[in-house]
Amino acid sequence: MVIIGQAVPMQPMEIHSETEILMEDSTLEQAVLQSSPYFPHLATGIQVEAVMKALLKSRTMASKTPVGFIGLGNMGNPMAKNLVKHGYPVTVYDVFPEACKEFQDLGAQVTESPADVAERADRIITMLPSSPHAKEVYTGANGILKKVKKGSLLIDSSTIDPAVSKELAKAAETMGAVFMDAPVSGGVGAARAGNLTFMVGGVEQEFNAAKELLTCMGSNVVYCGEVGTGQAAKICNNMLLAISMIGTAEAMNLGIRLGLDPKLLAKILNMSSGRCWSSDTYNPVPGVMEGVPSANNYQGGFGTTLMAKDLGLAQISATNTMTPVPLGSQAHQIYRMMCAKGYAMKDFSAVFQFLREEESL
Repeated sequence: MVIIGQAVPMQPMEIHSETEILMEDSTLEQAVLQSSPYFPHLATGIQVEAVMKALLKSRTMASKTPVGFIGLGNMGNPMAKNLVKHGYPVTVYDVFPEACKEFQDLGAQVTESPADVAERADRIITMLPSSPHAKEVYTGANGILKKVKKGSLLIDSSTIDPAVSKELAKAAETMGAVFMDAPVSGGVGAARAGNLTFMVGGVEQEFNAAKELLTCMGSNVVYCGEVGTGQAAKICNNMLLAISMIGTAEAMNLGIRLGLDPKLLAKILNMSSGRCWSSDTYNPVPGVMEGVPSANNYQGGFGTTLMAKDLGLAQISATNTMTPVPLGSQAHQIYRMMCAKGYAMKDFSAVFQFLREEESL
């Protein structure tokens, strides 16, 4: 092979130890040049650049220590899969063993309890339905804190009461671990695509460590402040989402009753000042959009029960802070009524169907 006009015999290069993989960037080039007696002749060639890239890749893979994931439901399942896709060895647990089977087929370790996850991994992500579930998983008889290692990073992506997040953070601190709240926005579709938004609360010095994992599952990772502020951002977002979904459903229903074609009305709304996520991305009227729950009898997506739960959290926070939220309160009552009238397991956009049925009573 000829490099800069000189024939140089080639010999295979050896990477002799993990030291070369884990070294600082500033010493990589020197290591490349010393790894073969012929590399001084190649110092300006493309080989140096290629080998340096290989070393950097190896070092990145070496940093991918096991990650625990607890809660493999509609959101947790695709989130954990994205960690697997990014090369992380994953250890999983779910209260329903059948939820773990496909992860076992993907090469993940399956455990018998949250405590077992904590024993095997020092970075753990939880995605759970409610505050009581989170308390049980962290502080229960077989909870994470029973076997957590000192220095472990615990990231909770559940949507729970900010006060509970603070309580769990204190409990983790007594065990020498770090707890951060990191609830998500974006729904199941974004979870599958790895495009979630994470709202993170906790010790700022630990944010980058959390971000390394969260960017495997989301496109936006935002630091909000101390523990609990991630939850605060999430419940404010979901209160607004519920209000806008009800408003969209009411406007679409009124327009249809006035003789407008629903697709035409949606088009007009989405090029006008009434445009919102509920109208242009997640329209609640069947037949207006493909690939959304309203096109599938409101199956999948974000359940009405969960929306009612999140609105309840917003109400508690509003009461505790003496904040007037009249529209949020009304939205909470509407979603509670939906749960009582058979909509609990349907997507929250089924509020359109609920309003249609209510008008016929």
